Amino acid sequence: MATSTNNTGMKLRDRPEFSNKPPVLTFTADTKVKTAVAAMSEKNYGAVVVVDGDDKVIGIFTERDLMKKLVDKGLDAEATPLSQVMTTELRMARETDDVIDWLRIMSNERFRRLPVVDSEGRIKAIFTQGDFVSYTWPDLMYQASYLARATIGRNFPGILVIGGILLYSLLMVVVAGLIVG
Repeated sequence: MATSTNNTGMKLRDRPEFSNKPPVLTFTADTKVKTAVAAMSEKNYGAVVVVDGDDKVIGIFTERDLMKKLVDKGLDAEATPLSQVMTTELRMARETDDVIDWLRIMSNERFRRLPVVDSEGRIKAIFTQGDFVSYTWPDLMYQASYLARATIGRNFPGILVIGGILLYSLLMVVVAGLIVG
C-alpha cells in the first residue's frame, strides 16, 4: 500500500465528500462477480472494495476490471470470484493525508478511484477524480477570471483602437445611408 505523508494542507477527512458520501460497497474476495456487479448496478457505483475477514482493504473491483479481466477473457460472472479479477496493486490513502498530494498523484498516475482508509487499513471512503475536481474548481474559476482581466488589461489599447474603428465604420454606414436615402 502506497500512501502520502505530507501533512501541510487540507486533509482528506476534512473534505465534505469524506463524510457526505454514501457508504462504500464492500465484499469479500470469495464473492462472485455477478453479486458485486448487481450491487454496483443497483447503487450506480463504479467500484466495490474487497476486504478480508477483519474488514481491511485487500483489493478493488472496478468497471475496468469487469471489462478487461472478466468480459474480455470470457469468464463466467456467476462462477468467478472477485479474488480472480480484482486489482490488488492499488493506491490507498489515509484519511489524514493531504488532499493536494493525492490530487497530484491521481493526475500523474492516471487512476480514477482512491480508497481512503483509517490507521487500521479499514475503508472509510472512496475519492474519485470528480471529488478532486470539486476541490480545485473555485481556484480554477479564480485563475480564469484573473487571466481574462490580465489579458483585457494588457490589450486594452488595442481593444480601444478596434472598437473605435468599428464605431467609425458603423457611423459611416449610417451617414452614407442618410445621404443616399
